[in-house]
Amino acid sequence: MQYRIVILSVYVLPVWCSLQKQAFSASVEASPGTMALKAVTRTHFGNGVSFFEEKLSGMLLKGTADECHLVMNQSADQRCTFVQATPDCAQEDGFFDYLRAAFCAFPSHLFPLAMFLFMLWLLFLFMALGLTASKFFCPNLSAISATLRLTHNVAGVTFLAFGNGAPDVFSAMVAFSRPHTAGLAIGALFGAGIFVTTVVAGCVALVKPFTVASRPFLRDVIFYMAAVFWTFVVLYKRQILLGEALGYIGLYVVYVFTVIVSAYIYNRQKHSVNGPLHNGATNTADFGPHSDEEGPRYPSGSIQDYESEYQPLLPYTESTSQIFLSSLNPVDGRKWRRKPFYWRAFKVIKLPLEMLMLVTVPVVDPDKEDRNWKRPLNCLHLVTGPLVCVLTFCSGKYGLHYIQGEFPVWVLTLITGLFVSAIVFCTTTNEQPPRYHFVFSLLGFVVSAMWISAAASEVVSLLRTLGVVFSLSNTVLGLTLLAWGNSIGDCFSDITIARQGYPRMAISACFGGIIFNMLFGVGLGSLMQLINHHQFVVKLESEGLLGWVLAGALGLSLGLSFVLIPLQRFRLGRAYGAFLLLFYATFLLVALLIEFGKIHVGGV
Repeated sequence: MQYRIVILSVYVLPVWCSLQKQAFSASVEASPGTMALKAVTRTHFGNGVSFFEEKLSGMLLKGTADECHLVMNQSADQRCTFVQATPDCAQEDGFFDYLRAAFCAFPSHLFPLAMFLFMLWLLFLFMALGLTASKFFCPNLSAISATLRLTHNVAGVTFLAFGNGAPDVFSAMVAFSRPHTAGLAIGALFGAGIFVTTVVAGCVALVKPFTVASRPFLRDVIFYMAAVFWTFVVLYKRQILLGEALGYIGLYVVYVFTVIVSAYIYNRQKHSVNGPLHNGATNTADFGPHSDEEGPRYPSGSIQDYESEYQPLLPYTESTSQIFLSSLNPVDGRKWRRKPFYWRAFKVIKLPLEMLMLVTVPVVDPDKEDRNWKRPLNCLHLVTGPLVCVLTFCSGKYGLHYIQGEFPVWVLTLITGLFVSAIVFCTTTNEQPPRYHFVFSLLGFVVSAMWISAAASEVVSLLRTLGVVFSLSNTVLGLTLLAWGNSIGDCFSDITIARQGYPRMAISACFGGIIFNMLFGVGLGSLMQLINHHQFVVKLESEGLLGWVLAGALGLSLGLSFVLIPLQRFRLGRAYGAFLLLFYATFLLVALLIEFGKIHVGGV
């Protein structure tokens, strides 16, 4: 479903473009300031449209001074020259320069083909983000939390929250690092917040009406409203200071501390009530509806029993080459035979990506007896993992750097990795993982994080290109495509959890995860920009009326939930779920009308 939305946008965006141009022409013709400017301008392009006139019109419509949006006003044969000569069109990060590829690598009559290929590539990038986060990033974070022996509360609001929100956080950090794409981060974080608190929560209520846990719900909503209000103030000031960036992270630390303290108090109260009971009976009448924790209860040993059915009857030891080849196979033959045709087709599409991840990212599984120790493959990870980190960090700028102008950094990394890999291979066995095996979970965490960061960087660059081509603001792209792409997976997983009988867990994931995304997305993103550019303040471009509507809609959504859900005695029924879906549809309609110039303030 996630990818159908992206594909459908290939047909929807040209319609938006035509509506946009009509509103654009009407606003330019009706603006007296633009007419007055025609008499004083001196710089003209080949199509006879003055530079300052178009720049002013773009600012009136978009609230931004990004000159690159003027490329579509040029004739087809001059767009490549315009992109190459305009500083705002320069590629600041990423592996591919999509603007130059669209206007210079493809002939003008093949421009629609370029856009179609870009959409397919965007679909693949979203798939890469989801696959890397779910199968490689999150398992290693779980292994790290198990190694550190963290409680479920601490792990849930730290490592696991980071794992679930990795695509959103990395996308926001990449977007904040560039002046002209900060609107993508704001749009994505606010758009994902509205989407999750309305569409996801509404679908959970429609699928399985339930009574929400009161104290965790109120706690999460209060902290999220505080984060939204803080961001609202930042948007009003159009700047983020160093103290404010650190304050975002500090607020999340306070949130984690509050979760730990509330869980401790709840467990003390529960123990005091259950203490006098005999035979280990548990009285949950007073605490069940307000529990801070609820998780699925799997049958004991069911996974092990299932796997034991396929174990060989006689002792059998695989050779090193057999272990290596079997560990590189991402397809389970038993599962393949049971799955329908569309699942197999999608699996074939994912195979190259899964193979790449298997070769470069180690995964430690504490639930397995051997902790997923694959000696030949893990030794290969010691070579490929550091290479991935070097070649993906800052789009390979440092990996391709030469030491004293003679020796490349990536070669030094390769030699070091081969040396360490040889030592590990000679000092370990196939059957028993080494005592330092937990180090591979740290390596897997770092490598998968670098993959996610690289994919998020490409997503941001590609979305900016689509915004330039179709005359769409970064904010509306963030609250639609980027927010949908990063949140649609959470939507389906939360709905699945609700159908399995755990709606409280699903609603907790709705609010708990987006708090982390908002605070760390804005906090770390702005902090990284301050450090990289040696600044004391991050300047934000005005997003116009759309930015205020976005922030106001999210605040209104949270305020309504904070008031209406307690009035319903914390009971979420189907009527309230339908109300949340209607709220999101109304917000999206208003946002698009503002984007197309149908709703404006002060004649702008």
